[in-house]
Parts: sequence; C-alpha cells; structure tokens
Amino acid sequence: MGPTLGVGWEDTAGDVPRDAKAFGVSGSSGVEIFIVYDPKRVTEPTGKTHWPLDAKVDVVVSVNRASKDLNDLKVKVSYFEQPEGDALGHSVLYLTGVGRLRAPMFLQVKVSYFEQPEGDALGHSVLYLTGIDVSLDVDTGRTGKVKRSGGDKKTWRWGPEGYGAVLLVNCDRDSRKFGDPDLANSQLVSLDGGNSLADYKQVLGPRHLTYEVERQPGEREVRFYVEGLTFPDTDFSGLVSLSVSLVDTKTFPQASLFTDTVTFRVAPWIMTPNTQPPLELYVCSVVDSHGSNEKFLDDMSYLASKANCKLVVCPQIDNRNDRWIQDEMEFGYIEAPHKSFPVVFDSPRNRGLKDFPYKRVLGPDFGYVTREILYTGPSSLDSFGNLDVSPPVTVGGVEYPLGRIVVGGSLPKSSGRRMSKVVWNFLRAQQVQAPVQLYSDWLSVGHVDEFMTFVPTSDQKGFRLLLASPRACLKLFREKSEEGYGEAAQFDGLKYEDKRTINEMLADRQLQSDSRYAQKCIDWNRDVLKQELGLVESDIIDIPQLFSVRDSYAEAFFPDMVNMLVLGTHLGIPKPFGPIINGRCCLEEQVRSLLEPLGLHCTFIDDYLSYHELLGEIHCGTNVRRKPFPFKWWNMVP
Repeated sequence: MGPTLGVGWEDTAGDVPRDAKAFGVSGSSGVEIFIVYDPKRVTEPTGKTHWPLDAKVDVVVSVNRASKDLNDLKVKVSYFEQPEGDALGHSVLYLTGVGRLRAPMFLQVKVSYFEQPEGDALGHSVLYLTGIDVSLDVDTGRTGKVKRSGGDKKTWRWGPEGYGAVLLVNCDRDSRKFGDPDLANSQLVSLDGGNSLADYKQVLGPRHLTYEVERQPGEREVRFYVEGLTFPDTDFSGLVSLSVSLVDTKTFPQASLFTDTVTFRVAPWIMTPNTQPPLELYVCSVVDSHGSNEKFLDDMSYLASKANCKLVVCPQIDNRNDRWIQDEMEFGYIEAPHKSFPVVFDSPRNRGLKDFPYKRVLGPDFGYVTREILYTGPSSLDSFGNLDVSPPVTVGGVEYPLGRIVVGGSLPKSSGRRMSKVVWNFLRAQQVQAPVQLYSDWLSVGHVDEFMTFVPTSDQKGFRLLLASPRACLKLFREKSEEGYGEAAQFDGLKYEDKRTINEMLADRQLQSDSRYAQKCIDWNRDVLKQELGLVESDIIDIPQLFSVRDSYAEAFFPDMVNMLVLGTHLGIPKPFGPIINGRCCLEEQVRSLLEPLGLHCTFIDDYLSYHELLGEIHCGTNVRRKPFPFKWWNMVP
C-alpha cells in the first residue's frame, strides 16, 4: 500500500513498485510537506530510516507562494527496499491541486520504479507543481482599502475589535436625469472618483446567481464591484455572502475543488439627532386660503444665516400647498469605510409633498428609501413628525453611541393608533439605534414632537430633553397671579383670538382638567424616557405649555413651544403670545431663563396663522439635514 498524496488527495498506491517497503518524500523551496499518521501504529523515522508503506500514512502538500513559471515547484516521493538498482519503469499522473488560488493549479507526478529493495530508491514519484493563488479579498479590516486577509472572511463581527466588509445600498441616482435609483439598473453608470462617470456591467444579481470567470493570459487579478440592493428589514438580516469556486470542468457534474467566501453587512440607515450640527434647512413656500407664509420664510432665512446653515425652499409647484415637510421625510445617512452619503427616508403619508423626496432630493450621492403601506393606508402616526432620535446615551451600562430612535404609538395592549408595522420593522431592523415606543395617541395629531424635543448643550451631558409641561405652566401662572398680574392676558396682541386673563385660565375648570390629563400622559412618557434613555431629572427641562381636549384628543392651547426648530445653539421657538408683564411675555421669559444659561439662543417666531391653527408648529413645517456622527456604526455592539 502506498502513501496518499494529499494535493487533491490523490491516492498513488497503484503506482508503487511491487517490492517497495518504505518511502521518503522531499520538496523544493516554496513547498510545504506534512505527514499525517497515527503515532500508535507508526513510529516517526529518524536518520536514514524511511516511512513504512504498510501503514496508513498520508502526505499533504501545500504551496505557500504563487509560481513564477510553470512547473517551478516539485515534490519527490522515493520508494525503498534495496540500496541500489536501475529503474524498472515510470508513469506520469496529472493532478489538479486545491488551495487559495487565483486559477487552477496543474500538477504532474512522475513515478519511477527500481529493482533493488534497499539503499537507492526503487522508484521516484515526482510531483511538478505550479502554485497559482486564488483568493477573494475585500476590506475586512474596515480601512477603506481592499487588503489580503488570512483571517475568517466568512464571519462578520461587530465592535472595535470586529471585522468584516461593509456594503452600501446603491440608492442614490448618479445620472442627473430623472429616473430610478442606481440599484434598479443592471447597466450601471456611476460616479467614479469625483464627477467622472464609469460604466459597470452586472454579472451577478437576483436573476444571475453564478458567473464563470474567464482568466485572460497574464491576468493576475479580476476586480469586481458590489452594490447593495436593499436595506436590512424583517426578511433580510443585512448579511450578504459572495463566493468564488475552483471547479473541475472535466467531471460531470462539475466538481468544486476549492471555495473562498467573504461576507458583507449592508450598512444601516442612520438618523441624526438635534445635537448634530445642521447642514441644510428645508421649508415649504405656500399660498392658500390661510394666506402666504412669506414672513415665516424670512424668519427661517434669518435663523439659517445665524446658524451658518443653507436654506432650501421647496416651491409651491413641488409641495402643492403641503407645508408639513417634517412629516413627509426624514434625513439620515449610510456609511462604509470608503464612502458615506445622505439618504432621505420618504414616509408613506403620500400627500402633496409625496413626490418631492424622490424627484428633488434623490440625486448624485444622495440616496432614497421608502416603505409603503399596501392595504390599510397610513395613519397620522406614520408621518415623520412622529419619528425622532435621541443623542448618544448609556443605559444601565449599555452604550448607544448613535442614540435611540423614538416613535409614538398607543398604550401597551391597547387598540389605539400606532406607527405601521412596515415602518416600525424597518427602523428596528437597522439595529444600531434600537427604537423606543412612547405614548402619543392621546394627541389629536399624535406625534412625539408635540410634547418633546432634544437640544444640545456645551456641558458634560451634551444635551437636555425638553418636555411640554402643563404643570409648569399652571405653576407659573399662579405665581404671576399671586404677584398681582392676574389680569395680564394670554393672546394679548392677537386680533384673531380672544384674550384670556391669567385669573380666567386658572378658574377655567375644563382647561385645568384637560391640562391635568395631558400632564398624566406626558408623565407616563417621562418615566419611559428616563428608563430607556438612562436619564435623570436633571437631564430634563419642563417647558410651560397648556393643552385642551376635543373629542377625546388633546391639542396645544397656545403655540406649542417644544415643537421648535433646533439649528445648533439657535432655537426657532413658536411664539406663545403669553401674558405681557412689565412689557415682556412671561412665557418667553420663562423659557429664556431655562435655556439661555445652557448657551442656547432663543428666537420666538410667529407661526400662529400659518401653522398653529392648522394643528402644527415650526418643527412640523421644517426639516433639517445634519452632519453624520463621527462614530462609526460598525464599532458598536447592538
């Protein structure tokens, strides 16, 4: 019985001379030889002793470098019994080697036979090797460059010590003409290194799962470009594997001799909180039965200039008098080590602004994603005024370096309104901003931005949570009444609203009851936010606000000040038209005293007719694209 030669695990026993009792093996530089044996049955040879042929012994051959020329590597197997003798004959065996190859490795074995049993070899098996490297390489180190990796490329790991390549969804549109995102096209024209365009032909995809690589003479590598087609979701974990196989085409069916596999994770869609610096402020220009919002646009222009932020005005032809641009879309981004670009998430509300994100925002290096509700249609809670994200937080020792998404819904186990499953599931599937659901169904519109917002601060905490507070408002009004200002009136200076003195509001049992109900709902959310975001009372600021209840749902009694625009340290706050005391609005003064010591600048803006009376405020009528996080999402452990 002869040794099993382990290049392709070819058994050479049939070519061993009849009288041979032992064998030896040697190889040229660049060849590694391993003897596999059972030490209980076989004693390892020493000195001139050779390996026995009458035991199970395998010879495994490995090539540790690619060849410079054909057949420049060899392995010789010699058979022994007598010291000398001429060869009885020889035969040639052709093999295909298996390894990390860039092309097939052709091997040749020459077997020579000798008559004498000892001393010189009875015969030699000479294995001629051509080492050709086949390896599938990606950016497993997350450096932005493809490098050769000898580690585990099949596994993808999170964390600062993790590894694995990142794949971007090709959801932008590099062609400047109207059309679908790039991922919808099999013949791709894409930006390549600036403004130049490069053509890419699709060779693999949902309809083409395999592709035969034709290696050209002298070709040392073949480069493939990979694009993601969809974001993680309930039916897709985000992991994608790509394999290259060395196939023996002479067998039927064709046999796979070696496979190298790499795994990518599709980059998640990431939201940015108010604490991130603003880049662009979006607002709609409208003229309808409520009049023009031209003055509001002027105020937004002023605020944007203060914050060094670009103002983008969506014209009436594009918004069709739908002013609620916050509800229509949410800005986020996707990122890989080699590239990052913004992606707009288009809500399923589909009102006047429904075409704006697709037709006017989607473009070169600006992606687009949406989720449609196919059967029941969206509710108010599917608008993105009901979608927010916290700054980075740590909760019970668990870090959320990209914050946590916050959405509104109904109370647990109740049958009230909720965000649709298709949107909620999408948000959860991104993994990096674990969503929290609050109770917003007590509100007429039902959005979280009606009772909460985050603002940046320059202290160690870095932010504060602002909550609308009927309790704080009634306390302020009682203090002013006790100070002798009970006749100062809410809505003073508004021609289109009846004045209400402080004493009248304090005596209004219905308003008191409505505000107590609203406070209970906000307190429920306060407890959830403290628990889910790891907050303490000093992280929360109560902003005075009253609510009135109509048909079992609450609405802001005066312009809702927490529904503000945050542009860095500059805040655009709905003007509350509170009681004037000593020439100043006492509500505005209270808010200034709470926020300005934190380094924030308060600008109160009249949105009463153009937004408040339509059940919205400044935040509802604006949208902000912000800088991405400096933190790299793949370094966290979700």
